[in-house]
Amino acid sequence: MRKKIIASIMAMTLCFSLAACGSNNVSADLSDSASLDEATTSESTESDSEGESEVAKIQEAGTLVVGITDFEPMDYKDDEGNWIGFDADMANAFAKSLGVEAQFVEIEWDNKALELESGSIDCVWNGMTLTDEVKSAMDCSNAYCNNAQVVIVPKDKADDYQTVESVKELNFAVEVGSAGASEAEANGLNYTEVNSQANALMEVAAGTSDAAIIDSLMAAAMVGEGTSYADLTYTVGLNSEEYGVGFRKGSDLVSALNDFFKASYDDGTMLKTAETYGVQAALIEQ
Repeated sequence: MRKKIIASIMAMTLCFSLAACGSNNVSADLSDSASLDEATTSESTESDSEGESEVAKIQEAGTLVVGITDFEPMDYKDDEGNWIGFDADMANAFAKSLGVEAQFVEIEWDNKALELESGSIDCVWNGMTLTDEVKSAMDCSNAYCNNAQVVIVPKDKADDYQTVESVKELNFAVEVGSAGASEAEANGLNYTEVNSQANALMEVAAGTSDAAIIDSLMAAAMVGEGTSYADLTYTVGLNSEEYGVGFRKGSDLVSALNDFFKASYDDGTMLKTAETYGVQAALIEQ
């Protein structure tokens, strides 16, 4: 049944075949095989034309502070309380390639640009959709995953809500400041903003909202038979989009991460990590 759920999401979004699982045993492989060579590292640590090198700053500090939310399968905690997921493993490996450790900080998603600008975090790495608003507020990495926003409803009502027009009568829960909120606004839907996509699902499960709009990657991990929300399902795909990582304007961490992405994609370690969390069909060639 799990495979049927994932196959359905692929059909709706045209590019996803996803199933969540949890493990962080690939981070060491990623960092070892995808670490940049000495020439690339030397280039990335040079000061850019707009100011002091942020690569040098984090190397001096010894940590890369990563802004996230609880978002399976990208960033979530294992039974020991460690952050794992595709994004978390990649962030750990990138940090190690620079000779530092990743420190994960949960943020209010709607405040991500402010958190970045204030210096409380070094990057936003949490399945972040590359919208025009995001790209105007921060410098972003190359896109690394495809995604879509999908409508979540109770399974026993799914047949009634198979088109955008049919869901316009529903009251939605969406994450504040998210791509889901943008899609609700764009489609003229009635919605209430909550703190996270996980809370949006809880609203539907509790019956306090008729439906939710969340990322298809998250839907594959948390909705449908064999998941945390077996009585919920997806129906309508609202868009297609891409994920990227955000940094402060002018940061040389952008080029350092793009180089890391290219190296880890070419040697297969990015794919290995994606397979661990079931997001391999969403990967974008680097």
